[in-house]
Amino acid sequence: MLTHNVISSHQHGFLSKKSTTTQLLECSYDWSVALTSVLYVDVVYLDYAKAFDSVVHSKLLAKLSHYGASGSVLIWIEKFLINRCQCVRVGNVLSEYADVVSGVVQGSVLGPVLFIVFINDMCNCIPGSTVLKLFANDAKLYTTVSGDGTCGDLQTCLSTVFKWSESQQLRLAPHKCAVMHLKPRRLNSQNDQIYSINNCALPVVDSYKDLGITYDKHLSYTPHVAY
Repeated sequence: MLTHNVISSHQHGFLSKKSTTTQLLECSYDWSVALTSVLYVDVVYLDYAKAFDSVVHSKLLAKLSHYGASGSVLIWIEKFLINRCQCVRVGNVLSEYADVVSGVVQGSVLGPVLFIVFINDMCNCIPGSTVLKLFANDAKLYTTVSGDGTCGDLQTCLSTVFKWSESQQLRLAPHKCAVMHLKPRRLNSQNDQIYSINNCALPVVDSYKDLGITYDKHLSYTPHVAY
C-alpha cells in the first residue's frame, strides 16, 4: 500500500516511519509559519465514537477491492472478519454469545491496517485550502485564515466530512469535537468564526491535549510543561 501510494500522506497511524511525533511536527510547523506571519489558524478536532468497532465489513471489503486486493487475499480477509462472536465474562460467569457484525479485530496486527484503509477516502473530502491530519481515527482539520473565504471553506469541509462519516456509518460526536483559534497574542481581539456539524455549534477551547501533548491558543506548550 505504501509502495503504490494507496494510503494518504496525511495518515500517520500504524505506518512505517510515521508516528504521533511526525504528525505533530507537521502541524506545528504549519502553524508556526502562520503565526510568525501574523496570521491565525482555525483548528477543528474531530471525535469519532467507537470508530474501530463501527467498520462495516461489506464497505471495507469493497474498498479493499477498489484498492486492488483480489482473489485469495480478499477471501482470506473476508474470512478473518466474518462469523465472529463475543461474550462478556464477569468472574466465572459468561454472558450469551452475540454475533460481531461490524468492526476490525482489535489486538490483531491486521486490524489497524484495515482501519486506515477504511478511513483513507476521507481525504478526498478535503479542499485545497484546508488541511487534514490523521492518526488512525484521530482527525483534525485546519486552515490558515486569510479572509472570510477560508473560514467558509473549512465549514464546507466540515459538512462534507459529516456527510462522508454518515455514509460510512461512522458517528461523529459534535459535543466532543472542539475548535481552537490559534493566533499571535497581538491578534487576541480578532473576531472568531463559529463552526458547526449538523447544525450543532462546536465548543471552542483555549487549550487542547493533542496526541498526548497539550498546547494553548498561542501555540505555547506551557500547559504541557506545567502538567
